Amino acid sequence: MNAASSRRRGAGFSDAPIWRRLQPFCAVALVVALIGIPLWMVVATAAKSQGEALTPNLSPPSHWQLFHKRAEVWRQGRIPAAFFGSLLVVVPSVVAVLVLGSMAAWILARRATRLTAMLYALGISGIVLPPAVVTLVLLLRQLGLAGSAVGMIGVYTGIYLSTVIFFVTGFVRTIPPSLEEAAQIDGAGPVRVFVRVVLPLLRPVLATATILICLYVWNDVFYAFFVIGGRIDTLPLNLFQVASAGLYLNNWHLIFAYVILMSLPLIAVFAIAQRKIISGITSGAVK
Repeated sequence: MNAASSRRRGAGFSDAPIWRRLQPFCAVALVVALIGIPLWMVVATAAKSQGEALTPNLSPPSHWQLFHKRAEVWRQGRIPAAFFGSLLVVVPSVVAVLVLGSMAAWILARRATRLTAMLYALGISGIVLPPAVVTLVLLLRQLGLAGSAVGMIGVYTGIYLSTVIFFVTGFVRTIPPSLEEAAQIDGAGPVRVFVRVVLPLLRPVLATATILICLYVWNDVFYAFFVIGGRIDTLPLNLFQVASAGLYLNNWHLIFAYVILMSLPLIAVFAIAQRKIISGITSGAVK
C-alpha cells in the first residue's frame, strides 16, 4: 500500500507542468541572486587589498586578509566607542517601543469602541506618515534634549511605536479573552493579567518586532545625523562621518570590513529572536 501510494505521488510529480517543477529551483536562484551575490561582494571586497578593492566586484581576492582588515578598522574607526554609543541608543529604544506598544495594542484590541478605533487609526498612522525632521529637531531644542541619547531614544520610540501597535494588535485579537477572564476571576489586576497572561503569549510577535526595530534603529543614519550628529558616536553615523572625512576614501576594503563588524550584533539578535519565533509557533500549535 505504501509503495503503491509513493509510486502514485512520484508519478503525479513527474506529470506536473514544467513550470511547477521548476518553482523550487527558481526560488533558490532568486534568493541567491538577491542575497548571496551582494553578501559575497561585501565579504570578498573586505578581504582584498586596497589595490584590488578600488573597484568592488565579484572576483575573489588573491590573498584573504579579512581578519587583518577587521583589526585595522577596529583601531582606526573608533569601533568600541561607536558600539557602546549604539547600544546606549538602541537597547532603551527597543525596550520602550516593545513595552509601550504592546500595552497600547492590548487595550486597543480588547476595547471595541469608536474611541479606540480612532486611537488605533491614529496610532498606526505613523507607518504611512513620515515624521518632520525639522519639527523634531526644533522640538528637541526647546526641550533641551537635542544632541542627547534621551532625545534620540524619544525620537525612535515615537517613530516605531506605530509599527509595534500594528503588529501586536492583530495578534492580541487572536488570543481568547477567556484566558484573561480566568485570571481576573482569580483576583489578578490589569497589570498582572498583562504581565502573567498576555505578555508570554506575545513572544512570537514581539520577537518579530524586535528584529524589525533593531534593524531600523541600528542602521539609522538619517535621524541620528540631525538629532545627535557628532555628539554621540554610533556605528552607522561613525561610518558615515569617517568615510565622508576621507579616512576611508577609496578604501572600499575597510568600508566593507566596517559593515561586516557592524552587522555581527544584528546577526546575533536575529539568531536569538528566530528561536523565540519558532518556539512560540510550535508551542502554540501543540496547545
